[in-house]
Amino acid sequence: MTDLVALDADLTRRIAEAADLGALEAIRIEALGKQGSVSGLLKSLGAMSPDERKARGPEINGLRDRIAALIAARREALDQAALDAQLAAERVDLSLPPPPRRRGAVHPTMQVMDEMIAIFADLGFRVAEGPDIEDDFHNFTALNFPPKHPAREMHDTFFFHPDPETGERRLLRTHTSPVQVRTLQRTDAPAPAPWIANGQSPPIRIVAPGRTYRCDSDATHTPMFHQMEGLVIDRGIHMGHLKWTLDRFVSRFFETPSVVTRFRPHHFPFTEPSAEMDVQCDRSGSEVRIGQGRDWMEIVGCGMVHPNVLRNCGLDPQEWQGFAFGFGVDRLGMLKYGMPDLREMFASDVRWLGHYGFSPFATPTTAAGLS
Repeated sequence: MTDLVALDADLTRRIAEAADLGALEAIRIEALGKQGSVSGLLKSLGAMSPDERKARGPEINGLRDRIAALIAARREALDQAALDAQLAAERVDLSLPPPPRRRGAVHPTMQVMDEMIAIFADLGFRVAEGPDIEDDFHNFTALNFPPKHPAREMHDTFFFHPDPETGERRLLRTHTSPVQVRTLQRTDAPAPAPWIANGQSPPIRIVAPGRTYRCDSDATHTPMFHQMEGLVIDRGIHMGHLKWTLDRFVSRFFETPSVVTRFRPHHFPFTEPSAEMDVQCDRSGSEVRIGQGRDWMEIVGCGMVHPNVLRNCGLDPQEWQGFAFGFGVDRLGMLKYGMPDLREMFASDVRWLGHYGFSPFATPTTAAGLS
């Protein structure tokens, strides 16, 4: 009896002092495992006489049950203590300020380009692309530029060194209009991708966004900038279709129904008649406000596709007509989002991008909103 009392006291003390689940499991095996001290006492009952077994059996079984209960209670206490410690370590103080905003953001030029594409996609236009490095034919000749036009000079255009065999000088495209030429030129070769410009039969309705290059740099001009040109070719196309398309785009892009526009006569080699479209605005303060005031600002060049361009691309101008237009994507971003200097858009300043950039989750759609 004395041995049972001493064993009970020793195991009870050790169970209460177990600091973790590992130590508690070691005590359980030592007491209740196959070779444990309590298990050994239970095995000894078989060698006892019936009277001894009747007297000792309840005492040994009672000891086993008490030790098992103590181990279970201690395990529950240790589990709860571990959970409390984990919760305390992972606690979030909601009164603290939020973590700093991630520095990555969508560049305003890309945001504006996506906004423009979303609008024109709703109007039935598809996106076409072409190479940044062009030849003279696609960049100038096919677009009705005369041989001595100033744009063909080095002070306006980035030319590469002449080819040593052919003498041809390739160049960085000065506009995205070569994409229109590549679209109009018929070819049986498949396009490398659905969005790459490849010859197709009219009717045609495309926009061509991309980088363009000119020798120019000031607050509103950079050597590399972004354009989006549009082209529509079909039968019976006239200036009324052009004006409706541009009016609808400007109204939806600036998200105001009160946009007032006007056409002014202009000259482009590849359109006839040609025009520049102005939008009414307020320029009295530090910002340009579209849809109010009495000032005017030019935002897009446009016109009917010149018959010579159609002929150069193998189309009969007596059968097919069309219009074309070209926007400066970066300038539209300046107007809409109040950026004062175009050059800052290409300065790679993360502070500027943190201020003017957009969330990558703010995908512009005409249904959910553009900006």
